[in-house]
Amino acid sequence: MSIKVQQLAKHFDKQKAVDGISFEAKPGRILGFLGPNGAGKSTTMRMLTGYLKPTSGTASLAGYDVQVQALEMKKIMGYLPENTPLYTDMYVKEFLLFVANTYKLKDAALKVEETIKKTGLTAEQHKKIGMLSKGYKQRIGLAQAIIHDPEVLILDEPTSGLDPNQLNDMRELIRNLGRNKTVILSTHIMQEVEAVCDDVVIIHKGSIVANDTIAGLKAQHSGATLEEIFRTLTYS
Repeated sequence: MSIKVQQLAKHFDKQKAVDGISFEAKPGRILGFLGPNGAGKSTTMRMLTGYLKPTSGTASLAGYDVQVQALEMKKIMGYLPENTPLYTDMYVKEFLLFVANTYKLKDAALKVEETIKKTGLTAEQHKKIGMLSKGYKQRIGLAQAIIHDPEVLILDEPTSGLDPNQLNDMRELIRNLGRNKTVILSTHIMQEVEAVCDDVVIIHKGSIVANDTIAGLKAQHSGATLEEIFRTLTYS
């Protein structure tokens, strides 16, 4: 169930968006993948999910090579991209049933009901997606990512646009999901990492500048806060 990345790189002409990074995300632990804007976070996420071909290096999810075994890999992966693509003319419940049928799930209607309840969408399920706030659209994005009970979850800015109450609910849901799945959570919000993550990878200018547990990282930096550590490692 682990995610393994080895010397993964993506170059756009002479720009090295991701420059030979290696790390591992382990089952039952939530990995915070951090970096300032433009550091290479979303590029890495797109490579891990098979939507962007690496220039070099390898990545595997639960033992499946993301390039060679893309179809098998996508069956065990849930992905919430930074800008969630949704069919805004569809109703919430209709959309999730469409996703469930795409995965050919047994008892698809029941799975939709369970996922709607889990992600706090019960009151919105009969509304058109286009009518909803960004926060609720984010919940729908998470719902489509977990509806097939994937072994691996890749979440790119999962709490973007949520109000404080929604934020707490989403954090609790992600923590619960992380107990029996492998989860990578990309964000630049340090409070988010403190609240839900076990391990941290910090990327800066396409390279990894830190890879440790939160406690280990703080010990290395004489008890500094995560925000202070982040600024020290990425301010340039």
